[in-house]
Order: sequence, then C-alpha cells, then structure tokens
Amino acid sequence: MRLKNKIAVITGASQGIGKQTAQTFLREGATVINLDIGDAKWQQENLSFKSADVTDRERLRTVVDEIAETFGRIDILVNNAGVTKDALLHKMTEEMWDRVIDVNLKGTFNVTQLIGPMMMAQGSGSIVNISSIVGEDGNIGQTNYAATKAGVIAMAKTWAKEFSRKGAAVRVNVVAPGFANTDLMKTIPYKVLNPIREKTMLGRLAEPQEIANGVLFLASDEASFITGQVLSINGGLRF
Repeated sequence: MRLKNKIAVITGASQGIGKQTAQTFLREGATVINLDIGDAKWQQENLSFKSADVTDRERLRTVVDEIAETFGRIDILVNNAGVTKDALLHKMTEEMWDRVIDVNLKGTFNVTQLIGPMMMAQGSGSIVNISSIVGEDGNIGQTNYAATKAGVIAMAKTWAKEFSRKGAAVRVNVVAPGFANTDLMKTIPYKVLNPIREKTMLGRLAEPQEIANGVLFLASDEASFITGQVLSINGGLRF
C-alpha cells in the first residue's frame, strides 16, 4: 500500500475527481478527511467528513485544528474544491468572477496557508493542487475559471520553493486534467463533447480513476524527488 498510515486531507471529495481520489487513497492505506460543504455524501472506513467552505477562514482554522488534534499530523493535502460560472467575457458578471476566484483560487490559498506551515514544522508532506487544461491553454467562456486554474499552478510553484527552503521535505505539485467522464460531463450534450474527443489524441475522455492515479503518484513517496511540477493528464488534448 503506497499510502499506508498517511493522513490525507482532500477538499471537495464528495463527488467527481475528488471522490475518486479519496477512494483511491483509502485503497492505498490512507486515512482520508473529506473537507467539503454540506453533509457527508458517502461513508467508508477510515474516511472522515468535515463540513467547511474553503472561503470561510475561521471555520477552516477550527477544522484544521481539530484534524491536527485528532491525528497529530497531516501528510497529504489535495486542493480539489472548485466551481465554475461560465460566460463570455462581455457577459460575465462581477458576481460570477468573484465566486470562482473566491473558491478556486482564494480557497486553495486559505487551506494551504493553514496546512503548509504544519507540514514544514513536521518536516515532510505532499501537496497536490488540482488545476485544469483550461489553466494551461485557456478556453472560450471561462475567463474566471482559467485565471484560477492558472493561478493554482503559479501558487504551487511558489510554495514548492517556500516550503522547502528550510530543509523540510514538503513537496508541492499540480495535476492538470483534461475532460473526464464525471457525472457533470453526463449532462453536457454530445454535440459539445464530441469535438473535444476529436481534438484529443487518444480519442476519448479520461476516466476519473486515470486522474486519481496521477494524484496518487504525486502524493506518494514514489514521487519523493518531484516538486514544483505540473502533470497534465489530458490524453493529448489541445484546444
């Protein structure tokens, strides 16, 4: 088991890629804390749920303190929580911009600002930010989302330098997925998804497990000499 006895916090693990990643971590021996809004959507042995909005700094502080008190450490952080509010630039409202920035960018900042120093103090840890191909290549109608997903790449590269500067083995990396067969994708019309498949070298969308496998690798000790890097899992898609 590649994550045996590891304590992992995953934001937004109630569904989609976050849930698949959590299930993968559990199979690999980790204890997982799902930090998400609302109520626990699913339960499993060695899985804990903490209700928190990543934009609520005071609640986050309380939750992280509770995790530290219960488990004594945090070995892995996956910054997965995110939202979309798409529109062409001239139609994008300030509310649409602010909400996506608050959750995807500032939310990642909020959680990491609390957990990153803990990892430095304990001398080790692995942080994986979930970005997107949209953060690398941009996409029509996603100015706000693209900005946040590019931002989490830049923050990861910065944190990789900051968190290792005093000799701590704290690694920070990024997974940038393409389009995956999540429940959200099932609501998108064929005429929208088919051109994406056609632009993908491998001719299909990713399975969530294929994205989770990349997160698992970067979180595990197998990637012990990898930091400040972006792993693009997109099947060769280019817009």
